[in-house]
Amino acid sequence: MDEERISVPNEPVQTSSDPLPDHYIETQTSLVERSLRNLKNGDAFAVLDSYGDIGTVPDTPEGLFFRDTRYLSYLQLEIDGKRPLLLGSVIQDDNASLTVDLTNPDLHGGDGITVPRDIVSIERTKFLWQGACYERIGLRNFDTRARTVHLAIRFDADFRDLFEVRGNKRDRRGQRTVSLLEPSRVAFQYDGLDDLTRVTTITFEPAPAKLETHAAIYAIEIAAGGRSSVLVTVACSEGEPDDLPGFMVGYRNARRGLRAVTRGIATIEGSNTLFNEVACRSTSDIYMLVSQTVHGLYPYAGIPWFSTVFGRDGIITAMLLLWVDANIAKGVLKYLAATQATTVDPAADAQPGKILHERRHGEMALLGEVPFRLYYGTVDATPLFVMLAGMYFDRTGDRATINEIWPQIEAALDWCDTYGDRDKDGFVEYFRETESGLANQGWKDSQDSIFHADGTDAVGPIALCEVQGYVFAAKRAGAELAQTLGHHGAAARWANDATALQVKFEAAFWCEEIGTYALALDGAKRPCRVRSSNAGHALFTGIASPARAARVAETLMGAESFSGWGIRTIAQGEPRYNPMSYHNGSVWPHDNALIALGFARYDLKAEATRVFEGMFDAASYQELRRLPELFCGFLRRPRRGPTSYPVACAPQAWAAAAPFGMLQACLGLNLDFARHEMSFTNPRMPDFLDELLIRSLSLGSSRADIRLRRDGPDVTVSVRSRQGDARIIQSK
Repeated sequence: MDEERISVPNEPVQTSSDPLPDHYIETQTSLVERSLRNLKNGDAFAVLDSYGDIGTVPDTPEGLFFRDTRYLSYLQLEIDGKRPLLLGSVIQDDNASLTVDLTNPDLHGGDGITVPRDIVSIERTKFLWQGACYERIGLRNFDTRARTVHLAIRFDADFRDLFEVRGNKRDRRGQRTVSLLEPSRVAFQYDGLDDLTRVTTITFEPAPAKLETHAAIYAIEIAAGGRSSVLVTVACSEGEPDDLPGFMVGYRNARRGLRAVTRGIATIEGSNTLFNEVACRSTSDIYMLVSQTVHGLYPYAGIPWFSTVFGRDGIITAMLLLWVDANIAKGVLKYLAATQATTVDPAADAQPGKILHERRHGEMALLGEVPFRLYYGTVDATPLFVMLAGMYFDRTGDRATINEIWPQIEAALDWCDTYGDRDKDGFVEYFRETESGLANQGWKDSQDSIFHADGTDAVGPIALCEVQGYVFAAKRAGAELAQTLGHHGAAARWANDATALQVKFEAAFWCEEIGTYALALDGAKRPCRVRSSNAGHALFTGIASPARAARVAETLMGAESFSGWGIRTIAQGEPRYNPMSYHNGSVWPHDNALIALGFARYDLKAEATRVFEGMFDAASYQELRRLPELFCGFLRRPRRGPTSYPVACAPQAWAAAAPFGMLQACLGLNLDFARHEMSFTNPRMPDFLDELLIRSLSLGSSRADIRLRRDGPDVTVSVRSRQGDARIIQSK
C-alpha cells in the first residue's frame, strides 16, 4: 500500500502569565469523578475508563503514556456507531491485565430494531509489555442465526508532555504527522523540539475493511454461536519501533515478568477476608509500579502523575517493604548511588553528594521548560539514602553492596555537613537554587506547607523537624557501617555528630505549649509552632527523647490530629488547616505508616495499632481495596468512608507499602542479620485480625512460616515450618 502522509496542524498554545503553584494539576483532571483503570509495565502506563477506552471525555488524564509523553490520547470502540453496553470491568488481582465485558445495545434499522441488545458478547483484554499496549477484542454471537457486526475503533495521539496534561501551557510544540503504512497499520509521528522523534504505531489483525488515519472499520460476520476476534497493538517508541511479539507471547511474558519479581517475597494471610484483599492489592500495586532498571528494581512513585523515579518515594517505599522484600531496597540504593550529584548545578538544585529527587524523560524536561530532567530539589532524600543503607545492611548483611556504594554514602554525609548546613548551626536546611524549582523541599513540598503559628510563610533557609531526625539516624547508620568496614575515625566522628544533633534538636524544636516538636525553624531560627505530622517522624528516626515521644504521640492521637481514619498532616485549629488541601490537613497512608513505626520504637503499641485500624477501615471503603496517595482529612462519620482527594494517585508506591509498615509496627517485627534473629517484640494485633500467617519470612539463608494468634491483648507466635537455623524470638 502506498504510504499516505497527512500533516496535522498543531493546536495553538499559550503561556501562563504566572508560574503554576507546586504540584498544580488542573481540576478538570479529577481522578475520582469516574471509575478509572490503570496498567503499568516498565516506562509505560495506561489510564483508561471502565470501558477500556481513552479520552471519551475531554480534559482528562486518560491515555497511554511512555517516558512522560502521552502516545495515545483517544481510543474508542463503537458497534454500529454506538458505544457498547458495559457489563463489567475488572483489573486482575495481580494487575497484569484489564478485562472488560460489553454487549451490543439495541441496533436500529429503518423503523425497527434490527439487532436486539445482549446478542453479541464483547470481551476486551488489555495489558502492557515492552512499551506497547496489547488488546484482544473477542466477539461471540449468542443468537440462533448469523449476525454481521460493524465495529469502529477510533484513535488519536496528541504527544502531550505529562506536565501539559497536568495543566502547564507551552509557547511552542513540535510537528505531528500521521501515516497509513499498510492495510493494517497506521503511525503517528511527533518530531519534538528536543530533536527526539516519538512514534505511535497501531497495528490491527486481521486488517480492517477500511483503515483511515483516525479509525479502523470492520464488518465481521459471526455464525450462530460463533466467535471472532480483533487484535490491536499500540507500540510506543522513540525512533524506529522494535519488533514486538504477538498477543499471546506478550501476555505470557508479562505474566512471567510479574512472577519473577515476586518470587521469594514474604506474603501474609489473615483471618479477615477484607484484610487479605487489602494485602493482595497492595502487593500487586507495588510490583506493578516496580520497574527493572540497569541497577535493579525501582518502585516508580505513582500513576498517573509520578510514574518515574523519585528518590524520597523510592527510599521510603523500600523502608516499609524491607521485611517483605530486601531486593527493592538494593535496587533503590544502587540506582540513587549511580545518579548522585557530583557537581554544583543551580538549575537542577544539585550539589556534590546530593541524592536525586526526580527524573523525567519528557520533552519539557529535556528542553528545560521544567527542571526535572535530573532534579535534586529535595532536602531529605540524601540522609534517607544513608538511613536505608544502614537498614538494608542490618536486614541482609550484604557487605558487597555496601562496599560498592560506600563512596556515595560518604558523599551523602559530607553533603549534610557542607551544602546541607551552610550556616554551620548543626541543622540541615534547604533553600532552592532556582525559581522554577520547588519552593519547599521536604516531603510536604507544596508552596504553602511550611508556615508559622500566625499563618505567615516561613522564610528560608528552612530546617524541617523530620529532616533533623533523618540526619540523626543517617549519622548513626553511617557510624555503624563505617565501624563494620574498618573506618574507625569516621565511625567515631559520625556517632559524636549524632549525639550532638540530638541535644541541639531537643533544645531548638521542642514546643511545650503545643506538646510537640515545631514543624520547622525558619531562616532566623524561629520555630514554626504548628502541630504537624512531621513530629511523628522524629519518633520514627529515634531522635526524640522517650518522655517527649509520649507527649508527641498524645498530641498526634488527639481529636485535632487524628481524623478517625488516620493522622492529619496538620492539626485542626492551625491557621492553614484545610482537610481538602494537599499537605495542610489531609491524611497520607505512608506518613501514618512511618509514624506507626515511630510509635512502635517507643513501645507505644496501642497507638500504632489504632493508626493501623483506622487506615484499614479507610482501605475497606476504597475501590479495589486500594489505598490512594492521600485522602481528605475530614472527621470520620458513621456509615460512610473517607472523602477522596480529587487528583490523588492510585496506585501510589508508598501508599501501597504502608500496610506492611503498619503491620511491622504492631508486631514489633525485626530481622537482624548479625544476630541471626527474627524477633517479635511485644506484638499486638489490630481488632480486625484474630490470626495471621506470614509465609516465607527470610533472613540470610533461613526461611520460616510463622503464625500469630490474638487472645485479647495478648499475641502468641508459633513456627509452622522452618528452613535454616535463624532464631525466632518473642519478647516483651
